[in-house]
Amino acid sequence: MRSEALARRTAMGDATRASASEAASRHALAALGDVRARTVALFAPFRDEIDTFPLASLLRAAGANVALPVIVGRDQPLLFRLWRADDPLAPEGAYAIPTSAPDAPEVIPDDLIVPLAVFDRVGARIGYGAGYYDRTLSLLRSRKQVRAFGLAFACQETAAIPAEPHDEPLDGMITEAGFLSFGGLHAHSLPR
Repeated sequence: MRSEALARRTAMGDATRASASEAASRHALAALGDVRARTVALFAPFRDEIDTFPLASLLRAAGANVALPVIVGRDQPLLFRLWRADDPLAPEGAYAIPTSAPDAPEVIPDDLIVPLAVFDRVGARIGYGAGYYDRTLSLLRSRKQVRAFGLAFACQETAAIPAEPHDEPLDGMITEAGFLSFGGLHAHSLPR
């Protein structure tokens, strides 16, 4: 499932991905609602992932604090550092994923925008195989109420993902087609 969805994502082409990223960013802001003084954790786009930079700009303009994840170590939850608009990003870790500077303040997010390879319409996702977001969401949700929204292209959808005991469900899914809620949030739904 993962390789098929990622092949569909790659086949979109740069221009289509850029346009879809802009549309998804507008849907994400609407789905999140009032973000003033909330901390929203994004991910820096890696390879041909959906571009989160347009969403970062919208969130900052709406009064949110924006954070990025940091991989601390294998089998450990992520930590999050504040990412201000003028902060340069630098590749870090084994995957060379762009992150905030090491001296950026650590924060605990209120909302997480989660990367993924594949999703379905009941809140299941397949990531990239290391389990970082499942561990992180489990820890955060044991401490406070945290919302988690998948952000990807519509072509990454599949009919059904077999759930595993460690899988943390999403509260909603955002694509260029709209927002699909998996729990009592009010927003536009993806077409069926």
